[in-house]
Amino acid sequence: MSSVRTIQKGLTVDMNMKRLLALGSLALGLCLFATSANAVGSATSSFTVSASVVASCTISSTTLAFGNYDPIVTNASTPLDVNGSVTITCTKGAATTIGLDAGQNGLNAAGTTRAMATAGPADYLSYELYQDTTRATLWGNSGANLFTPPAAPSKSARTFPIYGRIPAAQGSTTGSYTDTVVATVNF
Repeated sequence: MSSVRTIQKGLTVDMNMKRLLALGSLALGLCLFATSANAVGSATSSFTVSASVVASCTISSTTLAFGNYDPIVTNASTPLDVNGSVTITCTKGAATTIGLDAGQNGLNAAGTTRAMATAGPADYLSYELYQDTTRATLWGNSGANLFTPPAAPSKSARTFPIYGRIPAAQGSTTGSYTDTVVATVNF
C-alpha cells in the first residue's frame, strides 16, 4: 500500500507542478502584454515617392506608290494623285511636329523640290508631298512646312495622311523612277 501512496503522491506532485508551470506561463504572458499595451510612445516617418515620365515617340510610314504615269494621254493635263501615311506613337501629352525631307533628289537638275530618278541615264520625275487634301500646303522639314498635330491624347498610335502629286505633262523618259524620303517626328 505504501507504494500506491507514493505513486499517488508522485502524481499529485506532477499535477501540482504542471499547474504551477501553466500559471507561471500565464503570468509571464500577462506581464509581456501589459508592457506592450502600456507603450510610452511611437514614432512615424514619411517619405516622397517620385518618377518622371519622359516624352518619347516612334514613327513609321507607308510606301507612296504612284503607279503608272502617262504624260501623253491620262496625265497630259491631269496630275497623278496618291495618298500615303505616317504613323506616330508618343507619350501622352507630347507636343510634336512631323517633317518630311526633300528626298534623295531634292533640288535636282529638273529644278524641283522633290523628284524621283531613274536607275539608268539620269532623268527625273517631279512630285510633291502635301499636308492637306487640296494639296495647297507643302509638307517639308522645317518652318511652316512642318506638320503640327495636336498633343498626343494618349499613348495610342495616330496616323496622318500624306497627299502626293505628280504634276501633269512632264517630259520624263520611259522607265522606273524612285526616291527615298525620310520622315522625322520631333518631340
